[in-house]
Amino acid sequence: AESLARVRAEHGNQAIYGGSYGWASAGRFHHALGQVHRFLNCIGGYTASVNTYSAAAAEVIVPHVLGLPFMKLVFESPTPADIARYCRTLLLFGGAAMKNNQVNSGGIGAHTARDQLQRIGEAGVEIINVSPVRDDTADFLDARWLPIRPNTDVALMLGLAHTLVAEGLHDTAFLERYTVGFERFLPYLLGEFDGRPKDADWAASLTEIPAATIRELARQLVRERSVLGISWSLQRQRYGEQSYWMITTLGAMLGHIGMPGGGVGYGYGCIHNMGFGGRRLPPYAVAALPQGQNPVASFIPVARITDMLESSGGELDYNGRRLTFPDIKLIYWAGGNPFHHHQDLHRLRQAWQKPDTVIVNESMWTATARHADIVFPATTMLERNDLGASGHDAYVTPMRQVRQPYAQSRNDYDIFTALADRLGAKDVFTEGRDEMQWVRHLYETTRRNAAAKGITLPEFPVFWAGEQFSIEDQVEDARFSLELFREDPQAHPLGTPSGKIEIFSATIASFGYDDCIGHPCWFDRDELLGSGRYPLHLVSNQPRTRLHSQYDHGVTSREAKIQGREAARMNPADAAARGIGSGQVVR
Repeated sequence: AESLARVRAEHGNQAIYGGSYGWASAGRFHHALGQVHRFLNCIGGYTASVNTYSAAAAEVIVPHVLGLPFMKLVFESPTPADIARYCRTLLLFGGAAMKNNQVNSGGIGAHTARDQLQRIGEAGVEIINVSPVRDDTADFLDARWLPIRPNTDVALMLGLAHTLVAEGLHDTAFLERYTVGFERFLPYLLGEFDGRPKDADWAASLTEIPAATIRELARQLVRERSVLGISWSLQRQRYGEQSYWMITTLGAMLGHIGMPGGGVGYGYGCIHNMGFGGRRLPPYAVAALPQGQNPVASFIPVARITDMLESSGGELDYNGRRLTFPDIKLIYWAGGNPFHHHQDLHRLRQAWQKPDTVIVNESMWTATARHADIVFPATTMLERNDLGASGHDAYVTPMRQVRQPYAQSRNDYDIFTALADRLGAKDVFTEGRDEMQWVRHLYETTRRNAAAKGITLPEFPVFWAGEQFSIEDQVEDARFSLELFREDPQAHPLGTPSGKIEIFSATIASFGYDDCIGHPCWFDRDELLGSGRYPLHLVSNQPRTRLHSQYDHGVTSREAKIQGREAARMNPADAAARGIGSGQVVR
């Protein structure tokens, strides 16, 4: 409390970085991000972050291209049921890994991804996995594997698009009615500006997928209804926004966008209900702990923590704006582990030394906790009472405490209540409610919201004494935004300036960025496998035995390690050339 008071008095609240990011309790009340941000807002605010590590580039580009919030589009991906019924080809850029489908933001009520994928396979849909990693799709799908050089997916998409134009297969009627800017993109595709047609031969030289395969794949995609799937991993790279812009352009050229079981799925295999949630998600708002208003205007894109700490007063471009890095004197982190998910941990570790104070609430002895000045031992979800529900899932769950808090640990709410008391903000922070009063308040608010939509939730005493239940049988199948847009683009325009899909965006072009021009394109890069300098490429995809760094202390994660280290896989020929044998520890 003294550290917080000193920084506020001497430097202002913008010198506090409220760094909650990552997976925490699935409960609506004890979610660490909401707790720490509510607390900091009650004492004058903090420098915040925007977007996610999961999909930041997509979150910024998609509203410009499709006029919809990215996460809304994700939950409205073509459903597996519709794919099984209407689709003949499911082309997955980055696969749809089963291990990622075991989790869901806000909790998961039923693990149905396997059954849904099996039904797609049984329906005779051909599934094609474009990925450097074969098992990015489940083995039971017998997917056709197109191994691709990492980070060249946009080149493949361009090669497919060029084939469609060269052979007169693109859907000109769809492009004319539902898109703008194709005529600005076409000269680039044909190489009229740079003398480099983006044809299948050009794409093959970058992707290492044969040109004949690319041409035949383009013909297959347009022959019958198809779905293009894109993993979030494709935008976690330099020029990552281009993959999402280009796959939307390719989908428009095929003309299947807005058809049931057709178009583009933005996130299959990233987490469960993003793609596998179906059409019966809650149509009402699920209550969460109110965070209040942040009086501080300064913010950073979430993955720029190191840059902010290294370069206080420096500037950066973000989505057409010029931002200035604040001078951070104190970090308060609750929920998440940046020393797991941030890029370039060596730089982060050095930059992390610059603030005067780092405070962390944590239930595990993570690297982030070890790099803190003050650590509050926080309880786990098993030591708390909470409400499990989200707009991403049809299930509602009472999360009853099963054991008393260990030793001197406290939940985040009690930690922040004690701090708020010392800083004169207890009444504002708590609103006079204890844990169970908040849980009941959030449930009753959700119940009222549901009732307004004609959905009945049980009264709180019945809910709290019972078990998990689903509201799916009370919900009608939803119509998706792009389906309504296709049906009547005048009555249901997109939120872009034109009301249509923007293959060329005048807004983005006006930013004047040389690394993101007005239409999707391929940018050469200096880090590319086989370029001479880099003979190997590390694909650091999600682990199979835990969620990010969570559950790393558990037996499943521990038993999968080799001499206490994470297992790496390498082609045996590459390993032998370097004198590496199976089971060895490597750097």
